[in-house]
Amino acid sequence: MTDELTPEQTCRQALAVLDEVEKAVVGKRAALELVLLGVLAGGHVLIEDLPGLGKTLMARSFATALGLDFTRIQFTPDLLPSDVTGAPFYDQRDGDMVFRPGPVFTQLLLADEINRTPPKTQAALLEAMAEGQVSIDGKSHRLDPAFVVLATDNPIEYEGTYSLPEAQLDRFLLRVRMGYLPPADEAAMLLRRLDRKAERVELERIVDAEGLLAMRASLESVEVSGDVVEYVVALVNATRANSQIQVGASPRGGLALVQLARARAVLSGRDYVVPEDVKAVAVPALAHRITLRPELWVRRVSADEVVASLVAATPTPRTLPRQQQEDAGAASGGTPGGGQDQSRGQNTNQATARR
Repeated sequence: MTDELTPEQTCRQALAVLDEVEKAVVGKRAALELVLLGVLAGGHVLIEDLPGLGKTLMARSFATALGLDFTRIQFTPDLLPSDVTGAPFYDQRDGDMVFRPGPVFTQLLLADEINRTPPKTQAALLEAMAEGQVSIDGKSHRLDPAFVVLATDNPIEYEGTYSLPEAQLDRFLLRVRMGYLPPADEAAMLLRRLDRKAERVELERIVDAEGLLAMRASLESVEVSGDVVEYVVALVNATRANSQIQVGASPRGGLALVQLARARAVLSGRDYVVPEDVKAVAVPALAHRITLRPELWVRRVSADEVVASLVAATPTPRTLPRQQQEDAGAASGGTPGGGQDQSRGQNTNQATARR
């Protein structure tokens, strides 16, 4: 049994994982951080971008550095749900029906080009992603507690592809886009390839599945103040009230924001969340959960741009972690732990910040 970790210990291990993965994936530190935030927060990640940008390599590298069992499914138009979840078969030796687990029974599953398979097969992952189990013939089969899905999606090809439905998109904690490498980083990638004289990069394991679960558990000790919660609610509600958005973010979007902000706080070496943590993950956490009005598609306005504008327009609270509030209250003669003077001063600061 792994000992409980503090946020500080989780920070050190998470940074070590990032450094290890960056040996294989060059010049994409920001994207790597977002993927790791999703894994730490216990969610699933959709990596959406053009072919050849390292999406599959990123998933394999994280599996190695995190010490997770890795399985890859290449989604194709003829893939069946049972090819993902598994199916019962008749055991002639015992004369009984036996369940044969599918590739979803792993710790890190790479769902490669998930939009190339029909919705019926895409839906085979819904229960696994939401409930951590697979139900076959009325029986539920639990998945590994560390189970996480990294799915890749090619956004430019439409022939032979099937767009992910809103219900499935909502199961992904966040969506990450990688983009092209800057010329300097692309040159560094090529030089590394020439220097090592081998196709694959050999990475070391930094943690294991049990260690990852301990890292996830440490997020529960990260403080989220009332002001930050109100800020998260304001952002989510802004997606529902905006005239450009046909369907706003679900309550699951607010939960995703909180957990991702906690993970970012830990990665930044803090045990409390600040509004900047929420801002940093708002677009990846919310943009794929909204549906824009059809006229915006013609104008080529993206969901990322709309969410970014909502973040810029929503007033940012000024908040302090609880310990600093208590210290400030004690220094001003208030009651440590939240007397009336402290609360009044805090509310005044909040009102001033919002104005």
